[in-house]
Amino acid sequence: MRRLWPTGGLWRHPDFLKLWSAETVSQVGSQITGLALPLVAVIVLEASAFEVSALVVIEFLPFILFALPAGVWVDRLKRKPILVVADIGRAILLTSIPIAYAFDALHLGQLYVVGFLVGICTVFFDVSYQSYLPSLVARDRLVEGNSKLEISRSAAQLGGPGAAGVLIGAIGAPVAILLDGISFVFSALFLFAIRRPEVLPEREEGSPKPSMLREAREGLRYVLGNRYLRAISICTGTSNFWWSMTGAIIIVYAVRELDMSPALIGLIFSLTNFGPLLAAFTTNKVFERIGVGPTILWTSVIFSGAGFFYPLAPQSFPAPFFILGGMLAGYAAVAYNITQVSFRQAICPERLQGRMNAVIRFMVWGTMPIGALLGGALATWIGLRPAIWIGAIGASFTFLPILLSPVRSIEKMPEPTTEPVPDEALAPLQVVAEQSA
Repeated sequence: MRRLWPTGGLWRHPDFLKLWSAETVSQVGSQITGLALPLVAVIVLEASAFEVSALVVIEFLPFILFALPAGVWVDRLKRKPILVVADIGRAILLTSIPIAYAFDALHLGQLYVVGFLVGICTVFFDVSYQSYLPSLVARDRLVEGNSKLEISRSAAQLGGPGAAGVLIGAIGAPVAILLDGISFVFSALFLFAIRRPEVLPEREEGSPKPSMLREAREGLRYVLGNRYLRAISICTGTSNFWWSMTGAIIIVYAVRELDMSPALIGLIFSLTNFGPLLAAFTTNKVFERIGVGPTILWTSVIFSGAGFFYPLAPQSFPAPFFILGGMLAGYAAVAYNITQVSFRQAICPERLQGRMNAVIRFMVWGTMPIGALLGGALATWIGLRPAIWIGAIGASFTFLPILLSPVRSIEKMPEPTTEPVPDEALAPLQVVAEQSA
């Protein structure tokens, strides 16, 4: 009789499966709130367009303000309790919205406060979660682990918005947010059930505990002084800048320049999510066939050029251009992220995992609001299609930091380094890069 449950790899790793289950439940629930929270502001509280955009900015601010401090705390404390507390915190905060709504006491100010505090919890969860995986699974399973986790995220993005829309239409946005709060409780229970003991990274005996500022600077020095992480950060950060510039105006461009209906836009965005989902299933095989560095390089080349499909889309038949561009960009970006995140986790010393992830998150996400603002300004000054062209041209050069770095030549996932000095600690990798170049 054929086994119904796969037997290879992490399918037989009970603690990883609990982490994966927690992430899956959380991702599905977050799709509900991602749609329900602004709908509460628009429909229930009759907020203006500016007030709704302010809510989006407030939700994003914690990723800029608290990423670096979160990295220090994640390296000082055990990561599993941080994950559990972040989930419970998000559950409580989100549940306050339907409670206030039930008592006719819901105000826009509460949405702002909840959005900001949920963002803080999410910052700590994301930094801890990326830093926790290397202590939970073997180094040679990092790509497989990140791929499986990406399957949950991509699948949630593929079917989540449509399902969330149906659910919100049936029970209302405030009650739908309650379901997301419950999902975070289930996520916390899965995480709490992980049995593998977590050991704090060792510090030198007798040495005083460094200040948070000193530890944050150490994380910055590690990332900025590391030729591998520096190249990856520049590539990711500049790509986020140019794609955010395009993303901020793509809907307006589709409606006003290409006369696309909301239904068609929704269908296109749903279809393009097959690209990320395919990447989540296939990246592990691609990485094993061509190597770590070539995977990072070629996926960066693909998402660098995919933006040209949007300004090239003809008004008479734009949908295929949007679908192909979105699928290529989505596939390449997800395959790139799975591989480079796994590589970062593999080379970073355990005691610096939190700060490394936090510094890179701060660097690559900090460019996004600037790009979005520039996209809106350029669209106003020179028009929508010219602004889309500028975004596509700018994005086409973002693969160069990878091409010009030794990252491109690394074949196998390396072992973790033990020293915080980047270039000295990664000397063996440089030998591999020089031999493969």
